[in-house]
Order: sequence, then C-alpha cells, then structure tokens
Amino acid sequence: MCGIAGIFHLETPKPVDPARIVKMCAAMAHRGPDGQGCWTAPGVGLGHLRLSIIDIAGSPQPMASVDGRAMLVFNGEIYNFRELREELRAGGAQFHTDGDSEVILAAWQRWGPDCLPRLHGMFAFAIYDLGQRTLFLARDRLGVKPLFYAPLSDGSLAFASELKGLTAHPLLRREIDPLAIEDYLAWGYVPDHRSILAGVHKLPAGHSLLLRHSASLPAPQQWWDISFAERKQGRAADLEAELLHLFRQAVTSRMVADVPLGAFLSGGVDSSAVVALMAEASNSPVKTCSIGFDVAGLDETSYAAQVAKQFGTDHRARTVTADDFEHIDTLAAMFDEPFADASALPTWRVCQLARESVTVALSGDGADEAFAGYRRYKFQHREDQMRSLLPQSVRGPLFGALGAAYPQADWAPRPFRAKATLEALSLSSEAGYARAVGVTRPNLRETLYSSEFLALRGDYRAEQPWEALMRAAPARSGLDRAQYADLKFWLPGDILTKVDRTSMAVSLEAREPLLDHRLLEFAASLPEGLRLKRDEGKWLLKKAMQRYLPDNILFRQKQGFVTPIADWFRGPLAGSARGIGSSSVLARTGWFDLKRLGALAEEHISGRSDHSRLLWQLLMLDRSLTGLSV
Repeated sequence: MCGIAGIFHLETPKPVDPARIVKMCAAMAHRGPDGQGCWTAPGVGLGHLRLSIIDIAGSPQPMASVDGRAMLVFNGEIYNFRELREELRAGGAQFHTDGDSEVILAAWQRWGPDCLPRLHGMFAFAIYDLGQRTLFLARDRLGVKPLFYAPLSDGSLAFASELKGLTAHPLLRREIDPLAIEDYLAWGYVPDHRSILAGVHKLPAGHSLLLRHSASLPAPQQWWDISFAERKQGRAADLEAELLHLFRQAVTSRMVADVPLGAFLSGGVDSSAVVALMAEASNSPVKTCSIGFDVAGLDETSYAAQVAKQFGTDHRARTVTADDFEHIDTLAAMFDEPFADASALPTWRVCQLARESVTVALSGDGADEAFAGYRRYKFQHREDQMRSLLPQSVRGPLFGALGAAYPQADWAPRPFRAKATLEALSLSSEAGYARAVGVTRPNLRETLYSSEFLALRGDYRAEQPWEALMRAAPARSGLDRAQYADLKFWLPGDILTKVDRTSMAVSLEAREPLLDHRLLEFAASLPEGLRLKRDEGKWLLKKAMQRYLPDNILFRQKQGFVTPIADWFRGPLAGSARGIGSSSVLARTGWFDLKRLGALAEEHISGRSDHSRLLWQLLMLDRSLTGLSV
C-alpha cells in the first residue's frame, strides 16, 4: 500500500518542478514510510511513497518498464500478479523484479487500457507512456483505493491519493463547493461524484482517464460495472459450494505478503468468516485484533474472543472510551473532507492495534452490500411489496398524510416508530431507500440552512444522484437496485474511505476479501431468496459458514461497529455539542442558522430528542473546514 501524486501538463508540456511533487508526497508521508521517489520529464512528473508489502527490496517506484518507454506509480495490490506474469512472459515480456508493479507495466504495454479487466485487486495507478506521450489514470472496480485530481490555472492537472496531496500544490483553489455541504449533511460523507473543494474530482470506481498533451481534459471512462440483472440456476447446495470456493480463493489470494499479516475480528459474521478461512489456510496461528466499548450494550469483544478461541488465533483486544475524542482533530485531519461516520474512531483504534504486530490486515467489509446483510434491505423489500399494491397516485397522498400526522417517536420501541415507514411508503422505491440510507433527512436539513445557502443550493437535493443511480441500475428488483446503489455509492464514499484513511494513517494495509469482484459478481447473480430469506440477510453465506461458525455468531442480530456518541454528547462531550451553535468557523460560512444548531444541541443534551448523528456531523464539519483553512 502506498501513496501516489503527479502533475501532467494538458497544454504545452512545460517542465515540472520536482520540488512540487516532493511536497505533494510529503503531505501524505503516512501512506508510505518505507521509501519515496520522484521522476520528471517534459510536461509530466510522478511521485511515490512506498509501504513495502511484496518484493520489499526489489520494486522501488516510480518504476520504468524494461524498455524504459513507460513509467508507473501504483497504490494497491494485484493479487493475480504471478499468473499474469507467466502469461506475459510466455508472450515475450521480461521482468527484473518479483513484485506486482512491473506486471502492471508489462500488461499496459501488451494490452493498453484493456489490461484493466485482467487485474484482480485493489489499485489506483498512473502510467506515463513516453512513446504515446499519454498519462493513464485508473482506479479499481469498487474504489478500494482513492484517487483525486484537479485541473490547475497553469494548464496542468494534478493528482494524488489524498486531498491533502493536492492542497500542497500552491495553485489549487480552496473554495468550498456548497453542493458538497448538502451532500455531506444528507449522507455523512462527501460522495465520489463531488469533492468538498470546487474543481477537485475523484476518479470514480471502475473508471480510467487517458490524458494527452495539447488536448482538453476528457471525461472518465467506465471499464467495470456490476450487474444484478442475471439469475444463477441450480440447486442451493451447488451454489453454496461455489460460494465457498470463491470465498476461499478470495481469502487465500489476499494472504500473500512478505510482511506480517493478520485480521480484524469484530465477532460478527463477516470478520469471523474471514478469520475461519484464514485459519484453515494457515500453518500458524492467525493474528487477530478487536476493539470494544465502555458501553456494555455496544461491546462485542466477548464474541470476538469466542471466535479467537475456536480458531486458536493470537488475539488482542482494546477498549475505546469517551476520552478518545480528545483526538477529534487528528481524526478529522485523516479525511481532509468532512466525514461523519462515527465508527471511524474505533476503526482507527483497531488499525493502531493491528499495526503493533502486523503490516497487513484482512477485514470483513463488503458482505452486507453483496449478500443483502443490512436490516434496511428487509424493510425495503417489505415496503416494495406494499408499494406494488397501490399506484403512486394513491400511495403518495394517503401515506403522506398518515406520515405527517403520526408523531415522531424516536424514543419508542421499533414497532411503534411508524412515521418513517409511512413517509417512505408515500415515495417511490428509490426515494424511500435514499431516505433510509441517509443521515439527515431533507425536511430537517431545510431548517438548518440560512436563506443565503438555500439560494446557493437552488433546486439540487442530495438524494437526486442516488435515486437516478437506482433507476438506471442493471437490476430486476427493488432489492437488486438497493444493493447496486450501496455498492456504487455508499461503499466507496463511506466504508472504503473510512478503512483506507484510518489504516493508512498508521501505515497499515487493509485488504477486503469479500470485495473480490468474482465473489461479488456471483452474489449479484443469486436469486433474491438466497440473499434475503425469511428476513434473514446473507442467507447463503451464513449457510455456507455453518460448518465453521456457531449459530450465536451467524444468526444473532447484526450490531455493526456502533459508537456510543449519543451518550457521550450527553456526558463528557456535552460542551462540544453546545459549542457547535457558537462555532466561528460555521458562522463565517453564513450557511447555517446557528440559533437552530444551538437549540438542537440542548434538545439532545436534555434527552428530549436524539440528535447525536447530526451533532457529530456538524462537529466534524467544523473541524474539517478548520483544517482546510477556507
């Protein structure tokens, strides 16, 4: 795992100052503590920071092809590099290293942009082809590895693994995109179709960009997509065996490393399944680690300890407390953009714990999106069944009126909290699911904004891109479309951003076997009933893992990596909550009704309402804008 940066002149190929490349890399030094390099030629410069994982001494970057006609900087891992190297060698390619970087170069020279579907792994890379005088940027299928880019006023384009790499360039504008604020408040993160800074772009997952001198900036080209439109046939037992084969293949391919390797173990289904297959494939105890909380109802360490004991892992655990929020500025700085997934704190802590003994850690991320594990899929499926009974012309007014009349009862047991369901039934399937996934709903957002901000936002609403994505999904059903949107929008924007930044902050490489594209494509083709069966999500995956894991791990209610911020904002962090309403940073933007923010804080502290997620969003926005110095 590494960091990359570069500059490419789209117009006249002017000289690139190596000092600028070095400075951009220095801003991301945590991504590659084991080495750095810089290469420049007329009109182009490439920089690299290395975290050595494979071929530790033999693959420095920027790396030149054997014939010297192409240069590469690469962040990630290619898990099938050995097989590709043999195929390329059979065709006449020569190799001087034992790593995966040189394989990418040879694949580019053999197949050009068509090399991408042959690469199995997580990656963001840049190749400058000296013969063609082109720069090729590419990002992996799911967006595990990030890549930011921005056109600059001198006619060049700068790119980097993190936004802080771009902000180190003196010509980058630091102007906030107001639509990113709307997106952030809706989702709790700035999704990949936007950046917090106007003019900065994120290369979308599964896309590439081919740049030429003396040419304008082209649009990214999609090279991979996932389809939910096909359905596998066959007996459930045969599909279960195929799933297990693909899962084993995904795990074992990610266990290749020349440095110590381990796994995150939460005690949930997904991480426990990964650890079970790692233990099966390993000749020595797997190193595992977990994080707990000082709130008993949210602590899962006992389940993690149970799994660790069953598989004889070398296990370590640590507890997160409210005192950890003294590191809030450190946390905000990891992400550059505002990022309000509160589980980032324990994720960072578990990464710190893992880095004490390993350099690579496997995680369980991706199973919920692939196999319909989230509870919201169950509710969405039920709501879609009800939507099918009445046309929108009837549903909209009927359930809209019922939802408006029903009291807000966040404090009540779930069966009595019907307001959200009634409101969702008044909407289309896409709009209803967008609300289910969102953090701050449209009607609440409206009360937070000033008239100035509302004018800037205009007709745009954060839910619009999500709904459009669901409508255009290659899918058969509402469940398909919901999973597709999660994989394409929420996964890269939230989950993978969280894991990348928190792991790289401590120079740890995180790998996600459940995001192997072959396993994902298989899961997307399963009949609905093998994903979500009798309200049980991840049904076929759980059935396949019954030979490894006990029922209290497989079938207990999903808990997730939940952080007790509601309690903390009423206790040790009450002062931080009250400070939001008087924030000079938020006041300076002129975009918020600060009295309203202060009132929300008091409502939460008193226990009258639960505004913890919104308060955390606003607190992280305040810290992020401070860090960006805008």
